[in-house]
Amino acid sequence: MIRIHLNMRKITIFIVDHINEKLELTWSPEQIVGRLFQGSISFKTIYRWIYKGLLVNHQLQVLRHKGKRQKPQETRGRFNIGTSITKRPKEVRKRETFGHWELDSVVSSRGKSKGCFATFVERKTRWYVAFKMPNRTSLSMEQAIRTLNERLPSGAFQTATVDRGKEFACYKTIEAETDIEVYFAEPYSSWQRGNNENANGLLREFFPKKTDLAKVSDQELENALTLINNRPRKCLNWKTTHEAFQEELLHLI
Repeated sequence: MIRIHLNMRKITIFIVDHINEKLELTWSPEQIVGRLFQGSISFKTIYRWIYKGLLVNHQLQVLRHKGKRQKPQETRGRFNIGTSITKRPKEVRKRETFGHWELDSVVSSRGKSKGCFATFVERKTRWYVAFKMPNRTSLSMEQAIRTLNERLPSGAFQTATVDRGKEFACYKTIEAETDIEVYFAEPYSSWQRGNNENANGLLREFFPKKTDLAKVSDQELENALTLINNRPRKCLNWKTTHEAFQEELLHLI
């Protein structure tokens, strides 16, 4: 991990270039400081430089929203069977072991199309992945889960924590035909899948709610995921989610 240690009172071309490079990669000022300038520049200083025009005039999407997102009213069909999250092993909740995922779906605006994404977050490393789906059916979600499971080595997909949306009615088939155990969060308890909720919010910065997700190309989606997974995270001691995920995969080999 590279850190830049400085004892300075004025902005330099060297600093400008490094900060602009990371802003272009959609890092927030706090992420830039945590990864590169820990102890020598305050993230508030970077904000001031941005507002004073001392840095490239980036769109203010790099200045992460601080307010709470309003949760849209749930209109999906739901079901009440399946294993409750209360029976999920404690080490999963505490992020002590690798291979435990939170799942969700991101949809197009009402009236746009049925196009949507299946989204997955690994709880320990926060690594985020998404697949395009033609619709929000259980068959489409089953195919997305199988795709991710087939791409990962044994032991990298042990459990899935989901809500009771109708797209997860495929859980019986997944449990019967794979080694994945599925746990259901309690109703109206999105915080029990908080990693996925937060990651979906980051993805929405690239594809706002008015976007027809059926028209998003595979390359556009992959580019967004690459940027998200290569941002350093404070909860990972300023490693990126990609770095943390790759380290865990090496332990499985």
